[in-house]
Amino acid sequence: MDYFRELLNGFATLLQPEVFAYMVGGYLIGTFFGAVPGLTSMLAIALLLPLTYSLDVTSALVACASIFMAGMCSGSITATTINIPGAPASMMTAIEGYPMQQRGEGAKALGHAALASMIGGALGAVLLMVVAPMAAEAALLIRTPGKFSLIAFALIVIVISQRDSIPKGLVATTLGVMVATVGIDVMQPVPRFTFGTSTLMQGIDIMPLVIGGFAISELLVQARKGGRRTVDADTIKAERIRRRDFIPPLREVREIGVYRYIKSAVIGYAIGVLPGAGGSMAAFVSYAEAMRSSKHPERYGKGSCEGIAAAEGANNSMCSGAFVPMLSFGIPGDPTTAIVLGVLVINGLQPGPQFLDTQLHLVAPMFAALLISALVLVPLTLYLLGPYFVRIVSIRRDVLYSSIAVIALVGSYVATYSTFQMALALLFGVLAYVLRQHKYPIACLLLGFVLGPSLEEYCRRALSINDGNPMVFLTSPDSLFFLLLTAVFYYFMVVRKPKTPGIQNIAS
Repeated sequence: MDYFRELLNGFATLLQPEVFAYMVGGYLIGTFFGAVPGLTSMLAIALLLPLTYSLDVTSALVACASIFMAGMCSGSITATTINIPGAPASMMTAIEGYPMQQRGEGAKALGHAALASMIGGALGAVLLMVVAPMAAEAALLIRTPGKFSLIAFALIVIVISQRDSIPKGLVATTLGVMVATVGIDVMQPVPRFTFGTSTLMQGIDIMPLVIGGFAISELLVQARKGGRRTVDADTIKAERIRRRDFIPPLREVREIGVYRYIKSAVIGYAIGVLPGAGGSMAAFVSYAEAMRSSKHPERYGKGSCEGIAAAEGANNSMCSGAFVPMLSFGIPGDPTTAIVLGVLVINGLQPGPQFLDTQLHLVAPMFAALLISALVLVPLTLYLLGPYFVRIVSIRRDVLYSSIAVIALVGSYVATYSTFQMALALLFGVLAYVLRQHKYPIACLLLGFVLGPSLEEYCRRALSINDGNPMVFLTSPDSLFFLLLTAVFYYFMVVRKPKTPGIQNIAS
């Protein structure tokens, strides 16, 4: 009863004018960043991170949650209108949405995407509220060897989820773990890898890594592309679109069916719980399952509303699922929640099994923001601003990215008032740019950096209390469970790669 009372208090906190303003502002920012090709909600939260030093943690988390939900939903805008997904998770939406746009049904496609996002996001938020305390209770049963194996499982799943880039994912993750070792030893008050520099004694903060890895590197990528606008404005039709055109016909909603919406939301939420899976995998799996079980599979790839509903319902539900391992185990479910974890760490909070018992009053408004953003802001924003969404992509590229450059650099300095941290952000930006040019996943670098210290700490602690005997990881039941789970995932994701007939052909 105390848990649900705190949740109700969270909704009451969200309705306070200042906190509510942060939710709405975050949603509009997330919509903009999600709709512009090359920008993502992850970049928006990365730019927001320095501001969290001056915000209370509740307002910061509410803003992050609404940015996350909005960025995931708004990626469908350019995916539908110009066949360029605003977010990687919207790739499957582009497959179905763009053919509808070519038929003059782009507004209807966006309406179906918004409806599925609303249902998927809302169901995901409800599942988060219900499942999170149970996951926290289960986390209390995991001892030190099991915690090491759990984090190792998360890192391995993150690497093998890269599919065709597993070696590069491994290199990027290892590099992130190595960067995290700079500073004071996690077990002893001894400096390491500081190269005699006192400024490195405190270690490398998450701020320059996030700002450099995602903001600065993206600016360098976009600068190399050149061009005056994010997309040729001539590709956008100037025809007048009425707001009512965005309301999907009831007949088509009934044809898709309640079961399809619910199943897509559950699939997305379950995949979100897996560390490193992300919205792209959620949308792909849900889309593939919808095609397999559809009564009209021949419509897929030609403008299927059912395919849009499956993909969008799953990737928005994934947002809530990704918070479960982050809050219960301190393991981010995806790169965006890794940055949200940075918000908590900046404010002196460390998620774990007892986090919801002691700090629920801080995160309950975030739960409420996820639900309200999906249930209210998604359809309301599309109805009010839908006719203007297609014009976002005509913004001048030089104006857009130069503004972001200023925000990124100023933010990296203001966060700590340290020119050294700003220099580190530039250094990591160049490093991330080089890695991206060679197809190394930057998300793996960040997640390796975030999880590396805990991996080392639990490994050394487990070995120290068992006289250095590594067999403790095999004799401890919880540790053995996660090691076996790792083997199962490796078998099904690497040895026996899943193949879905027709999907790859359609995607190309």
